[in-house]
Amino acid sequence: METKEWGTAGRPGGTRADDRATGVDGPDHALALELVPVTEAAAIAAGRWVGHGDEISGKAAAVEAMHNVVGSVPMRGVVVLGEDGKRLVRGQEVGSGAGPACDVAINAGDGALSVARDVPNALAAVVVAERGALYDPAPDLAMEKLVVGPGCAGAVELDRPVAENLRAVAAAKGGRVSDVVVAVLNRPWHRELVHEIRDAGARLHLIEGGEIAGVIAVARPESPVDVMLGTGGAAGGVIAAAALSCLGGSVQVRLRSESGVRPEILHTEDLVRGERVLFCATGVTGSEVLRGVQQHAGRTTTQSLVLCSGTVRIVKTEHRSA
Repeated sequence: METKEWGTAGRPGGTRADDRATGVDGPDHALALELVPVTEAAAIAAGRWVGHGDEISGKAAAVEAMHNVVGSVPMRGVVVLGEDGKRLVRGQEVGSGAGPACDVAINAGDGALSVARDVPNALAAVVVAERGALYDPAPDLAMEKLVVGPGCAGAVELDRPVAENLRAVAAAKGGRVSDVVVAVLNRPWHRELVHEIRDAGARLHLIEGGEIAGVIAVARPESPVDVMLGTGGAAGGVIAAAALSCLGGSVQVRLRSESGVRPEILHTEDLVRGERVLFCATGVTGSEVLRGVQQHAGRTTTQSLVLCSGTVRIVKTEHRSA
């Protein structure tokens, strides 16, 4: 396993031995690396189904693989955001039963279309945070999102018109609206949004797979994506917010309500509270953030992203067949 650290902000990287020495009951940097085998197992299992057109079997395989490995992670976790079915569901206890008490959010294969159709942006992700830190929306709710990277957080508002927000992002970056790249999930309900972005003069980047990779791309300086807009799942919004809480940037969301009442806007700190937030994801198919699972003769390679308290690591692992 090869680990590369991209950079740090705030606290130094490495194992947080001082966290344990002080007896603070919360997830630390060492625990973040314990999550890598969990998302690797899910990504490899899902990767075997890429291109076969059977997203249900791919997702089931990923959930089973993740379930089999997460039990060895040294934590007392409770799933706050999980999967449908019998495994890794809301309220389930996960982990070895030793270690810090944690909220856990799981997505065994964000971007089911990617697993079925072999398109980009599918990944497996786990978030671990202090108990009570993660916002817990109803699992079937949709969530409208506006995501920007560091330097633009105070420049935009979800209630403003799209064109106004894009002009504000361009001004914050010292460029033109025509230089701003906006990521949007390629879904039928975004047809009007796509027209608004193009009418504003910005560049459109359609995402075929899952939204979590797209959100992370907004906060990475080497990514071409500046903004992400649109409506997706509420659980994915919380998981993405956890990543942004480590990377910087801002998530603004509003739950979609059928009652006619306009819900309030929630921000990153409303979705993910506390300073001890860990995020780990492994690519299933490739994206701006991660390479997908690659199969070779006798070995499989994976690439994972590990985030905690401003520390960003890329972990490349070679799994040899027995």
